[in-house]
Amino acid sequence: MVELLQMKTELAKRSGVVLLCLSTLLICFNPLNNRMDDGAFILLNILPLISAWFFGMAWGLTHSVLHFILLSILAAAAGKTTNDLVSTGIPAMAITLAVAGILGRIRDLTGQLRHELQERNRFEAELEHYRERLETLVDKRTEELLKSNARLREEIFIRERAETEKLNLEASLKRAEKMEAVGILAGSVAHDLNNILSGILSYPELILLDLPDDSPLRESILTIQKSGERAAAVVQDLLTLARRGLVNTHILNLNNIVNDFLKSPEFKQLASHYSRIALETKLNNDLLSISGSEIHLMKLVMNLVANAMEAMKHGGCLQISTANVYIDKTEGYYEVLPRGEYVTLALTDNGEGIAPKDLNRIFEPFYTTKVMGKSGSGLGLAIVWGTVKDHRGYIDVQSALGEGTTFTLYFPASREQSIDLKSKMTIDELKGNREIILVIDDDELQRNLCAAMLEKLNYHAITVESGERALELLKTQRVNLLVLDMIMNGGIDGCETYEQIIRLHPAQKAIIASGYNESDRVKKIQAMGAGEYIKKPYTLEMFGMAIRRELSN
Repeated sequence: MVELLQMKTELAKRSGVVLLCLSTLLICFNPLNNRMDDGAFILLNILPLISAWFFGMAWGLTHSVLHFILLSILAAAAGKTTNDLVSTGIPAMAITLAVAGILGRIRDLTGQLRHELQERNRFEAELEHYRERLETLVDKRTEELLKSNARLREEIFIRERAETEKLNLEASLKRAEKMEAVGILAGSVAHDLNNILSGILSYPELILLDLPDDSPLRESILTIQKSGERAAAVVQDLLTLARRGLVNTHILNLNNIVNDFLKSPEFKQLASHYSRIALETKLNNDLLSISGSEIHLMKLVMNLVANAMEAMKHGGCLQISTANVYIDKTEGYYEVLPRGEYVTLALTDNGEGIAPKDLNRIFEPFYTTKVMGKSGSGLGLAIVWGTVKDHRGYIDVQSALGEGTTFTLYFPASREQSIDLKSKMTIDELKGNREIILVIDDDELQRNLCAAMLEKLNYHAITVESGERALELLKTQRVNLLVLDMIMNGGIDGCETYEQIIRLHPAQKAIIASGYNESDRVKKIQAMGAGEYIKKPYTLEMFGMAIRRELSN
């Protein structure tokens, strides 16, 4: 900027000198010099004004003084008198000086203003540059702050979700501990109860096979048998609570379970008692299969339907639906659901609903808001919970007081095709060809009952009371099949017995029969080569079919 101003000043000086020389030549060689008049003097004084305007006040004043001196000399040479010079030249000189001064000052002020405007424009340009840079920095910092804020919100959300999951897991753990406590109590008596019930349930069946149809004893024996079946169902509920009642699973379709229940005598009795309740079904025709136990799932549906109908005292509508779903949002349910494919069974009623204070306790054993003895024992939903967990499933409950409740059960989906397990065989079809079957059971009643059933099915039965006795026998004798109890007091259990037997006879066939089982132990013995598991008390048909399938393998 300084170099530019110096260049402009130097240019002004040179231009002023050139203009001064030009005006002097015009005066000296003007053809009017010989007849110089007042107009010529005044005309020639315009040049200093031009010099003052373009090159500043100093040059204008200098130009005027030099012109006056030169004009005075020329005027004397032209015969002008002193009076003429004073009367004409001096006023012109004064006017020229005044105007030149004003014009020069205006020129200087204009130049100064132009310089100030240039400086102002420069400052404004720099200010705009810094403003844009500041805006860029502010935008960048704002973006960083927004990102940090978003990360902070995400971290807060993750922590809140983790805290919620922790609370849910703690609640689930408490529920599981309560269920385990009842399960230990139930499981401790289930084995003995089933051994006792085997005689009540199975001996009537053997007696009925030999009784004529018109025997007066038939009705009494049937009553004993049905009582045994009901007692066995109660024990099965206890095993479900103990989470030890589910071993045999098959590929099933939930639609078939629902339809079979709706045709059952249990549902007809419920429908008759709650006649003002309408039933609506929405079953998915393309429903995927699940792996499960038909008996347990049937009991589950019965408990849920009975619970829903009891909630609609004044009538209403019960909707049963099935669907295929994929869960990707794991939160917002009664319990946390892992991502994956599920088959759902949902029951929705428009009954009285469940109070929020009761919602977290409804699956506890013996917890009920109803009158004990009039509306069940308080085990219904506890059995539902145990059954769902045995099937590796999950439960969601949505309820509002005065509006109703929806229970949604989530079972892991399977792409395998369901199979039909309902085919029945007659006693004659179940009979064998005198194959030798070894019964290993520590309970004498069970050994005698099992031997009687085997004889009825045309098998040759041998019974021993322990695993050790079985090993001694099998060292000298071969048998076609083992009927093996899992738990035997005072010696090795069924799993250890079979493990040692297959060392003697690696291909030895066996079926497992027990009133109480540890699932892991059953799976272990089946992995070693044992066949089906049948739960005590079992019927003659169940026993015969299991033997037939194992011998046919």
